[in-house]
Amino acid sequence: MSTQLDEYLEAEIQSLLTDGRIAELGITVHRREHQLVLGGEVESPARREEICRRINERFPDVEIACDIGITRAQAPTEVEEIS
Repeated sequence: MSTQLDEYLEAEIQSLLTDGRIAELGITVHRREHQLVLGGEVESPARREEICRRINERFPDVEIACDIGITRAQAPTEVEEIS
């Protein structure tokens, strides 16, 4: 049985993203054709992998694209030239 991609599923995933174990308010969920796309930014690759793993475990019948970026938390290592 295939899980229907609709606003209820999006809301359920958004709720999971904001619960105590994940607690990421800045992650978005969008439908794209036959998959759901997670977007936004987190502080580390490990955090991104944890979020994607938890969502995939909870919704194994849903194709999930994990387009979550990594926020640069350190100071830049190079000088930015302004012209």
